[in-house]
Order: sequence, then C-alpha cells, then structure tokens
Amino acid sequence: RLGRPLTYAEKIVYGHLADPKGQEIARGKSYLNLHPDRVACQDATAQMALLQFMSAGLPTVAVPTTVHCDHLIQAQTGAENDLPRAKEINKEVYDFLSSCSAKYGIGFWQPGSGIIHQIVLENYAYPGGMMIGTDSHTPNAGGLGMIAVGVGGADAVDVMAGIPWELKCPKIIGVKLTGKRNGWTSPKDIILKVAGILTVKGGTGAIVEYFGEGVESISCTGMATICNMGAEIGATTSIFPYNERMDEYLRATRRNEIADLAKQYKDLLKADEGCQYDQIIEINLSELEPHINGPFTPDLATPLSEFKNAVEKNGWPEELKVGLIGSCTNSSYEDMCRVSSLIKQALDNGVPAKSKFIITPGSEQIRATIVKDGQMELMKKVGGIVLTNACGPCIGQWDRKDIKKGDLNSIITSYNRNFTARNDANPQTHAFVASPEIVTAMVFGGSLKFNPMKDEITKPDGTKFKFQPPSGDALPPTGYDQGANVYQAPPEDRSNVQVIVDPNSQRLQLLTPFNKWNGEDYEDLTILIKVKGKCTTDHISMAGPWLKYRGHLDNISNNMLIGAINAENGEANKIRNVLTGEYDAVPAVARDYKAHGMPWVVIADENYGEGSSREHAALEPRHLGGVAVIVKSFARIHETNLKKQGVLPLTFANTADYDKIDP
Repeated sequence: RLGRPLTYAEKIVYGHLADPKGQEIARGKSYLNLHPDRVACQDATAQMALLQFMSAGLPTVAVPTTVHCDHLIQAQTGAENDLPRAKEINKEVYDFLSSCSAKYGIGFWQPGSGIIHQIVLENYAYPGGMMIGTDSHTPNAGGLGMIAVGVGGADAVDVMAGIPWELKCPKIIGVKLTGKRNGWTSPKDIILKVAGILTVKGGTGAIVEYFGEGVESISCTGMATICNMGAEIGATTSIFPYNERMDEYLRATRRNEIADLAKQYKDLLKADEGCQYDQIIEINLSELEPHINGPFTPDLATPLSEFKNAVEKNGWPEELKVGLIGSCTNSSYEDMCRVSSLIKQALDNGVPAKSKFIITPGSEQIRATIVKDGQMELMKKVGGIVLTNACGPCIGQWDRKDIKKGDLNSIITSYNRNFTARNDANPQTHAFVASPEIVTAMVFGGSLKFNPMKDEITKPDGTKFKFQPPSGDALPPTGYDQGANVYQAPPEDRSNVQVIVDPNSQRLQLLTPFNKWNGEDYEDLTILIKVKGKCTTDHISMAGPWLKYRGHLDNISNNMLIGAINAENGEANKIRNVLTGEYDAVPAVARDYKAHGMPWVVIADENYGEGSSREHAALEPRHLGGVAVIVKSFARIHETNLKKQGVLPLTFANTADYDKIDP
C-alpha cells in the first residue's frame, strides 16, 4: 500500500492494524486502530483495570493477559521482613487480584516474583510482537524487538475485551549508534545522553528506533534498559532491531522455538534499506562517557567529567547518603555482574562502603541466579541491603529512616525517574540517576564529587586505590536458576471462582457509571486551580502511602492535585474556595463544588501529566466533578486517559493565553 521502505517500528505497528487495507496512515496525524498481542498489568493499576473489565460482563479476556504484584511492597529492612509484611497488609488486594485473574483467564505473578517488565522480558516479550502494559516503563520489551507501549487501565480494558486499541500514528525518531562501547560506559549512558538531547517531552508522539553498527556491542538486557528509560523522554515506545544478542537471550531464557522462528525471518525484523526517519540523532559509542542526570528531572544530563563542577556550581549536597541499584531499568544479570566486579576490587583492597547501599533484584530468577553465582554474597559483604524483588524505592515505596523529612541530602540511583520527593517523599532529597556501575563506585567514594574513572581512594593502610573499569558476563555461564515457583496459571475450570470485594472495604470499591453528559455546552466554569510549572502524574495523584487506595476511587481521590503548585500563591494543596473565600485542600474544595453542582476546570502548564501511566490522575478529576483540563501541552498517556474517563483535554492554541487567566 505505502510503496516505500519501512522502518522496523512501522512494520510492527502497521502489521497489527485492525483494518490494514482501509486504515489511513499518516505519521503524526492519523489515529490507528490496532490489535495488540497481549496485555500486562502491575498490581497498583490492575485493581482499577480489573474493576473496569468486570463491568464489561465478559467471561474471559480476549488476549493473553498477566497481572504482576510488584508495586505494593514497601522497602524497610530487607526482603526477609518486607515481603511477609506486605503479604499481610495487602492480603485483601492480593486476594482480589488472584481471584479475579483466575476468574477471567489471566496469569497471576505473586508478590516476590519480580518487577513486571523484567518478568515480561524473561517470559513473554518476542521480536515483532506488540503488547500494551498499564505501566509507563512497558517499553522495556523493546530490548527484545517488540513494540511495547505504556497505557492507562481503560486502554488495557479495551484490548482485554477485544476492542481495537487507538493510537495516534507515531512519528519515528532514529538513533544511529556508531562505534563500540567500552570501559565505564554502560547501556544506561546511551539513554541518559538521549534524554539530555531530546528532553522530557522531545519524544512525545514518536517511537525511538535504534540502529547502526553500535547496536551489536549492547546486550539484550542492555537494550531493554535503553528502551525502558525512553519513557522519560515522552516517547510512545523505543525499539531495537532483531540481532544475535536477542537470539542468545531467548535461548538462555528457554525459548528456543521463538529464537528459531526469529532467525528464520530475521530479514523482516529490521528496518528496510532507505527507510525515512522524522529525525535522526547520532551517538558515537566510542566517544560516549558515563553520564549522571538530575536532580529533580531525568533530562538534566551531565557527563561524569563535568559533574564535580556542576555539584559545586549548583550547591548540590556533596555528601552521598545512599546509593540504590536495581529497579525495572537496571537489574539484569549483566548489571549485577559488572557491579560485583567493582565490589570485589573494593573488598580485595580493604576499602569499605562510605554510603548506604541498597539492591533491588528485578525478578526471582535474577535473585536466585546471583545467589547461585556468588554476586549476592559480595553485595552483602560490603553491607548491601537486599530488598524484595519489587519496585520499592523507585516508586516511593521506601520507609526511609536515615534522614528526617526536610533534610537536605543527595542520593544516586540506577532507576529511571527522579522527580521531587518521588523516592522518599522528601522534597529536599536531590536524586540523581546513573548506571549501576557508577552508583556502586560512588558508594565507596561517599561523595558526589568522586569520579571513579580518575579519582583515588585512600585505603585503611594509607596507600591509594583506584577502580579499574567494571566487567561481567551478559548471561549466566551455567544458566539461569528460576528460583521459587511464584506463578499462578488460571484454572482449567473457572466456573466456580468467586471474586471477592467487601462492600465495607477501604481499599476496594466496585465502580458505578459516571453521570452521562447532558448534551449542552459548559459555560462560565469555575477554575479549581491554575497549576504553575512541572505537574507530573505524581503531582496529580501521588503514589507512596496512597498506593493502598488504588482500588478505591473515592478514597484515592483525596490525593487529587495535592502536589500541584497553585499559581496564585506558589503553594501546594492550598487553593481558595470561591464559595467561602477560605483557603483549603484541593480535594476538599473540589468536593464542595461537586456538592453544589458546580463543574470545574484545571488550568496548567507544559507537558502536563508526564511520568507514570496511572489513570487515577484522570479518574479522580472526573469523580470529583471536573469537566476539562486546559494546558499548554500534554504528555501522551495522560491526554488519552482523560479522554477515556470523559474529561476534555484541551490545549491553548496560543500558549501565551495561559498568562491571561487569573486563578
């Protein structure tokens, strides 16, 4: 039909069209109707997704679907205590997800099984496939040549119900990798560099497709790391072409049949010669140095050689309090191996860790394998605290005790996001993002000014020690150990499965339909809040302690926009109620307007709703009486989520008009 060479991303996207003959295809303009191959949900978003699916009245899901318990486990002292406590605290939610999964033919990964994206890569991702997931880091599967897109729960429910999924036809940004990565430079540094180039909104409406000779020097899990953090530039997803590194990973994870098929069709699983990209970025891996991004935004990229100066110039807290490695972005076997090579150097030279060191294995398979191969023992020898195979501090599930709220301090992580207060609920924590290798080395330096590539550490005997570049295997030489059995398949006979929701529950609430629109225009609406500056889905619907209410719409609505900054007074969660003239919390004022039958709107700034895919950030405004959100620009997933919940997502034709509106 198109009569032109195609990018690899286009082959997969157009190959999943509901109507390949008639569908209009214009990049950045058309809306495509697609049939993805599978759906994955994490437990925090699955609650609302499954509650919505139940209301469809269907006996089973239309495509293979899985639920993953990774978001509700709070990190306190380590896996031994944290996991049993989480199972007890969240029993009601886990029982609901388990029974609902069994009832509707959904695979259920139990608490402790691992992080959704790591499990998907190990078990479900494959070259040429298309999946959606109710988590913004779903693009992780692009490391196995799959189009994997983060969506809100309502989009997932459409696909689970067999309804085509709508996506604006993406533009394609090409990233050409030349040269060969070496020494201290890791796959993470590629995406840290790209984030610095494209910024947090530069990828919006586009798929990022990597190509070029440099791809061959990156492992499959390294490619997944790059695709995972592509969420931070607003990209629809990111993808790598099929290559030998993917073949090796598929075979190592017991999927030889898929590897054989992919090899057979390898000429299709890459871009056509002469295909056109909307934009091309070129990165020479031979010249790329490690980067550290942050604080407070994942696109403030600083090369390691310039980071010491940046710390001094900006007055960032120099002492490094905690180094955290793992997360869905960086918890592969290769990451753990390269980190362990640095820890071994430190142990051999009697150099102790100067900062607290926290490790999150990405899956039960990774945890069991690094126990078998000895990396875990090395981490514990230097005082490393090993958390449950779950999200933990990366999403704010961290009961941090070493500082008080309000203490100025610095942490460095191998995670993907570092918005204000995201990790530990302390707005004064300066969080920086780097590769796990740089994080680990800096734990021994104890300072943000420490550059492990050139600085020396004084050993206890007074002599000097300098790290050699990290090294490690991409795959375990004696194979993966699958560890404990943490998967629940749906039963053959589902007729007697009951889904349990207590009507008095504070954590789960069955949904009732919203009131229908009366067909008339909205006029003379009240402005609930005019938001100033960055407003992510963390600002609109916080995670952390609020995660427990993700299945109860009315309770979680008490966190609506409590992190957003009011343009009128520069404060969070303090807005004027036009009925009383008094200042009050945002949700309280919204509830008062709703009780008085007064629909309201939100006015906001650029890239509104960036970050997590959580649809609660759209459900809550609808539930509390909002009818429109008017902004300079939206992040993709949040704009779709607002539409799905019947809230008008409007953008100013002229962004300067934002300034004309008085809150």
